[in-house]
Amino acid sequence: MDTVNLLEGLNAQQREAVTAPEGPVLVLAGPGSGKTRVLTRRAAWMQVELAVSPWRMMAVTFTNKAAREMRQRLAAMLGENAARAMALGTFHALCARILRREAEVAGLSPDYVIFDSDDQLSLMKQVVRELGLDDKRYRPRSLLNSVSRAKNELIPPTEYPTTTYHDLVAARAYARYQELLRKSNGLDFDDLLMETAKLFQADDLVREKYQHRYRHILVDEFQDTNMAQYVILNLLAREHHSLYVVADEDQSIYSWRGADARNIRRLRQDFPELRTYLLEENYRSTQVILDAAQAVIARNRGRTPKRLFTRRQGGVAIRLREAYDEVDEARFVAEEIQRLLRSYRPGDVAVMYRTNAQSRALEESLVHRNIPYRLIGATRFYARKEIKDLLAYLRLVQNPDDDVSLLRAINVPPRGIGARTIARVSEAAAEQGLSRYRAVLWLLEQRAVKGRTYNALLAFVSLVQQWLQVYQETGLDALLESILADTNYRAYLRTHTQERAPRSDGLSAADARWENVMALQAVVSEAADLPLGDFLTEVALVADVDELSEEQDAVTLLTLHSAKGLEYPVVFITGLEEGRLPHSRSLDTEQEIAEERRLLYVGMTRAKERLYLTYAFRRSWGWGGGEPSEPSRFLDDLPAEVLSRPQPQRTRATSTWSQPAWRPSRPQQRVTQYHVGDRVQHAHYGEGTVMECELSGHEEVVTVLFEHVGAKRLLAGRAPLTVLPKH
Repeated sequence: MDTVNLLEGLNAQQREAVTAPEGPVLVLAGPGSGKTRVLTRRAAWMQVELAVSPWRMMAVTFTNKAAREMRQRLAAMLGENAARAMALGTFHALCARILRREAEVAGLSPDYVIFDSDDQLSLMKQVVRELGLDDKRYRPRSLLNSVSRAKNELIPPTEYPTTTYHDLVAARAYARYQELLRKSNGLDFDDLLMETAKLFQADDLVREKYQHRYRHILVDEFQDTNMAQYVILNLLAREHHSLYVVADEDQSIYSWRGADARNIRRLRQDFPELRTYLLEENYRSTQVILDAAQAVIARNRGRTPKRLFTRRQGGVAIRLREAYDEVDEARFVAEEIQRLLRSYRPGDVAVMYRTNAQSRALEESLVHRNIPYRLIGATRFYARKEIKDLLAYLRLVQNPDDDVSLLRAINVPPRGIGARTIARVSEAAAEQGLSRYRAVLWLLEQRAVKGRTYNALLAFVSLVQQWLQVYQETGLDALLESILADTNYRAYLRTHTQERAPRSDGLSAADARWENVMALQAVVSEAADLPLGDFLTEVALVADVDELSEEQDAVTLLTLHSAKGLEYPVVFITGLEEGRLPHSRSLDTEQEIAEERRLLYVGMTRAKERLYLTYAFRRSWGWGGGEPSEPSRFLDDLPAEVLSRPQPQRTRATSTWSQPAWRPSRPQQRVTQYHVGDRVQHAHYGEGTVMECELSGHEEVVTVLFEHVGAKRLLAGRAPLTVLPKH
């Protein structure tokens, strides 16, 4: 392919970034500015113009979907061989590959299994039980988060910082969790990064091997890297300095899972010769949407200013809607979608929110109007029970020492191995220092179990060994078929699946689960040439966004965190209230507020043509209980000219509220229960003075200045207020 074709269709900024001289490069790319195109063309440019061998290149993405898209584009430009020769994938996938190659040096077994999120939680629950901890006070998921943060910072259990008793408990849980992982010959997602970083830090020969192999490194979504990922990149690029990263500081929204926006600053410090390029032309949204989004994000400090522009001047004004409550909000969204479906397909529409709990009212409203939808963040395909059962069998064949998989598979379908027998196996494992599978073998060899228990355990072990032989002789496809036949799994589904509400497709629950099994068979058939370990690695690293079916024509419901990298002609962002967006847990520091602002910015810039922003006067659930809520502070930043018609709304400065057009007219004869100047007692807030009373529809809203917590606006009919006698 010639140079002209490689640069064809690029704007001036993109051309400059693609043809940048060798050395460290930072491309700051605004949303919708064609960063994937630039990253892909850069990889092709280096191969064609700079004669770089694809074997010497590594390209890192954050989702499998992005990796597939990049490989397809490279194949179209350079051919399949060149595209396949590059090391291209997610951080976790590439690190998993390196650790399998270097397992012996890293002190690992090459047939290790990757524990997914459910497996990790099961293991931490076991840790909590073993340590005799109160799982209400020391929640397994919270402990897992602490462990994950430590691993992202490359902190081993022995160096876990302990300043409180809770830290001491977390350190003990971390140490035991790692022991059980290794005993099961397993790694979790964070281990893939931490073990690779440790390997490169500790072994000069291995590090130099990969520095020589990957002399040119390209990274997508660099702002989402954590410390472990940055260390890996820094160590690999330290020798040749050929590091090309694409980032957007304004889309850094994953600090809660370890992403560190300071890595861009570290990059500038560690590579002082770094060249920076801006991509500012947007190919996705109208100028109205861009102007609104830029007005919101401009309030964040310490960012590199970008002037996003598009050739799609003008556009439909943004619709700002105040609803009475979450039900009214959901009704508005559903009715507006119903109206839009005269011109759009359901798949053109996305409804976004800050937390998963907000989807309930939206789902009910869409169902009521027969609008098809899909919920991102619901039970993933690979997390469904029937799929987890079968993957447990596959994982046992790959690695019999996987305790989590053994506990799942040993009595599914039921084969006479009950809780008492499993407890005996666990005791033997602890006493002998063995995995549970090895403990079963030991019990059989020692004849430590008798009768039906002996026969049941022997039959189970024989099945696992039989499946291993099937896999070795005939491969992955035949292995799954053998498992399904030998366990009579379809009959098990029929007899052990409870029917719930009728399904819209008319299938029974058992048949629906069997359809999932057949879908897994199809996946296995496509991957039949892969080694079992590679297949299980790919499955373990699948994310929610990778399972999105582009063929399903349905409205998408998803959190703002899940929206990254997606785009839709029509976007609704709901729940724009103080305490929800920004979230109540993110109000302590300027950095947390800044990330919440970036989260809204990401959501707004997913919209191509139409953007709706909604908030409610009150929520009957969630952080605010039945009290009135306030519009998000971020709405104050919207320029009036981008809105379709600014609605009457409350302002924080005056705590007043003009009656919106959608609310019932207020009967003049109604009187308020409370009066300005009343002294009142609240069950939680203490004593205060009524500053303002108003009727809002069918509710009385009272503003009280409390002595210890300041002003609060409350629904009089629900708030536990008592009028104090006048002195």
